[in-house]
Amino acid sequence: MSTANNSSDKNAQQAQVNHPKTVNKKQLRLWFLIPLIVFIGFMIMLYMRLGKPTDIVTNTALERPVPAFELPLLSDTSRIMTNENLPDEPFLMNIWGSWCPTCIIEHPFLMQLEERGVNLVGVNYKDEIGDALGYLNRGGDPFSMSIQDLSGQFALDLGLTGAPETFIVDGEGIIRQHIIGEINESNWQSRIAPCLMVLNEANNNGVSPDPSQVAEACK
Repeated sequence: MSTANNSSDKNAQQAQVNHPKTVNKKQLRLWFLIPLIVFIGFMIMLYMRLGKPTDIVTNTALERPVPAFELPLLSDTSRIMTNENLPDEPFLMNIWGSWCPTCIIEHPFLMQLEERGVNLVGVNYKDEIGDALGYLNRGGDPFSMSIQDLSGQFALDLGLTGAPETFIVDGEGIIRQHIIGEINESNWQSRIAPCLMVLNEANNNGVSPDPSQVAEACK
């Protein structure tokens, strides 16, 4: 065999040995570039958002009837509650869950409201029934009734952003106020009580609440 042939065979063997290494280096470069590309894209997106409003707009049932529902009564899940079972007087619809730390903080004040004669309807949000009933057994039950919203769809239809939240409903079933976060003495006095007073007055007189009064008292 000639020296030229030996050299050619060695070059071919060397190319076969080196080829996988070359491919691996290319793959490593590619994997290195992917995070860089993602980072550059993220920075471009942030730059494009500069100076634009960032407020999140949530869908809410404010100034509309309570959304239609067919949900189990928490204390007896064999009974299905609907809008027909809601009070025919102004009431507070409170979204709560045993897993919710702020609900635990809020709960004693709800008990105070129940003692003051305030009608509260509970919506138990994405909770296991045993946990929910245990929660009420330990802290007391301030609700005239609680419905079980296991899927959370009804609360989302209301416009929930996160438990706890409370919706003030008039005697005609229209949502007039939306309180985000816990109810306490401060927002009770400044916001909720004035709204309820206007709604109760209209309900006692057998008329629809005056829109201008609602706009002022329930803002």
